[in-house]
Amino acid sequence: MAKLKLVIFDCDGVMFDSLEANRAYYNRILAHLGHPSMNDDELRFCHIHHVADSIRHIFRHYPADYEAADSYRLGVDYTPFLKYMRMEPDLREFLDFLAPDIERAISTNRSNTMSTILEMFELNTYFTKVVTSQDVANSKPHPEALYQILAYFGLTVPECIYIGDSEVDVQHAAAVGMRMIAFKNEQLTADYHVTSFMEISRLPVFS
Repeated sequence: MAKLKLVIFDCDGVMFDSLEANRAYYNRILAHLGHPSMNDDELRFCHIHHVADSIRHIFRHYPADYEAADSYRLGVDYTPFLKYMRMEPDLREFLDFLAPDIERAISTNRSNTMSTILEMFELNTYFTKVVTSQDVANSKPHPEALYQILAYFGLTVPECIYIGDSEVDVQHAAAVGMRMIAFKNEQLTADYHVTSFMEISRLPVFS
């Protein structure tokens, strides 16, 4: 087995518990246009899909308002919603464990909010490459972001591993044949299942 040289992270549900931030953000858009809050199924959808697909999904019952919603969200400052985000308690410890020998990257369906999040939580210096839905023509689960990351580092698939928490992430990694660590989701088909970051440090891939 090739030596591990790169760990690629998903953001929502992995680095951060951002469910409540997403709830508040999308409900703000719905309320602006006079509609009720999301139900639980809609929240789960928005939690793992990029913003354009999420807006399209939650406004599927209000098609006349879709364009207004998509336009409005571009002007919504995400900063006030960051107070609802909770960083995994051992994320920074795990990032310190990886550095400097193993590279770190992010592949996320977040868009223009990712840089703000990394800056506010002081995580910028840990990640050499960050690919969001704005950086690709095809968002996850399409493998475009992973190919972009592999090309940037000049690495092969066996030298990398992906950490995700959803079926979208499973499909994302599987599309290039990359090993997958399922984070806090035992239901996923993955090479490994963990409930914390430092648990990852004890996996065979680091031995």
